[in-house]
Amino acid sequence: MDFELPDEHRMIQETVREFCQGEIEPIAQEIEDDHRFPEEIFEQLADLDMMGVPISEEYGGLGGDTLMYSLVAEEIGRVSGSVGLSYVAHISLASKPIELFGTPEQKERWLRPLAEGEYMGGWALTEPSSGSDASDMDTVAEKEGDEWVINGTKQFITNASEAGSVLVKAVTDPGAGYDGISTFIVDPREDDGFEVTTIWDKMGLNASPTCEIQLEDVRLSEDRLLGEEGDGWDQTKKTLDGGRISIAALSTGLAQGAYDHAKAYSQEREQFGQPISQFDAVRDKVVDMHRKTERARLLTHQAAHRYDQGEPVTRESALAKLDASEAAREVAEDAVQVLGGYGYTTDFAPQRFYRDAKLMEIGEGTSEIQHLVIGRELGL
Repeated sequence: MDFELPDEHRMIQETVREFCQGEIEPIAQEIEDDHRFPEEIFEQLADLDMMGVPISEEYGGLGGDTLMYSLVAEEIGRVSGSVGLSYVAHISLASKPIELFGTPEQKERWLRPLAEGEYMGGWALTEPSSGSDASDMDTVAEKEGDEWVINGTKQFITNASEAGSVLVKAVTDPGAGYDGISTFIVDPREDDGFEVTTIWDKMGLNASPTCEIQLEDVRLSEDRLLGEEGDGWDQTKKTLDGGRISIAALSTGLAQGAYDHAKAYSQEREQFGQPISQFDAVRDKVVDMHRKTERARLLTHQAAHRYDQGEPVTRESALAKLDASEAAREVAEDAVQVLGGYGYTTDFAPQRFYRDAKLMEIGEGTSEIQHLVIGRELGL
């Protein structure tokens, strides 16, 4: 589908690819080993106007569409899953909901610094006792005079330790079910009672902080409510429609990166007097890696295009996320196999793609949940 890209999209893609190869790829394993959030990389992305690609220019963004944003996410994922994860969480989960549901005042105060890359953003939905049933939450916001008081714990929150704003989901009407959930804008730097209690060591993606946060009597003024009281769950579903496209794009990037390394190695490595790419077993594996990556890209671009047309994308985004995330894991696993013993060492990238890819089948709705969503959309 690349041949159909508009000139502007292709230019952005090439600019980001050059940046990723020059600035991120050389340190990708180092920041993973050190569990270090690469703040300088995001400052450079801000200088390139990439921290608010699909956000309107009125509030500091680039004014691009979802397809353009997907291309950027894919290029970053091609060299670093960690940088890619923090990037897409910042845009799809932390920034886009403010653009979609915020007041002009909220957009000026909270969206502009996100889109301009002044600081990172986060989105707090999951809790220690909730997973796939994300609506089953214990975090509560109670009204006291003209303030909201929030208490609760959120789990597996990307960027929370680096964030200047976090969108927190909380129950405002315990008896209203899905209609009793609301969204609040919390400032981790200024709001008393917000604490990052854990930064998790993970199987992969360790340069992207994944946090547990505690909210204890966090007091917020009324203007920190995003949208109307009780709109939180509808906002979540709309956010995930876009968020799943971003995970599909990131997954496609991981698959592409793993494929690139495997293909190059198969053409350089010789056994029995010839490149291993000339052996049927290896050639067929690399061809399948290419096929899966291209399929994931097409599904992702289709979902992004429909989103940009304002059409419903619940089925398309879930399908793209499901296929691309599984493709990323399968392609990365095959890349390790193609490289053999070298693929198992940290001197070569495939092991990192393999570890990073697994989360793509879990975050923003597991593969099992995607099957459920798609089944419902199909009337099953």
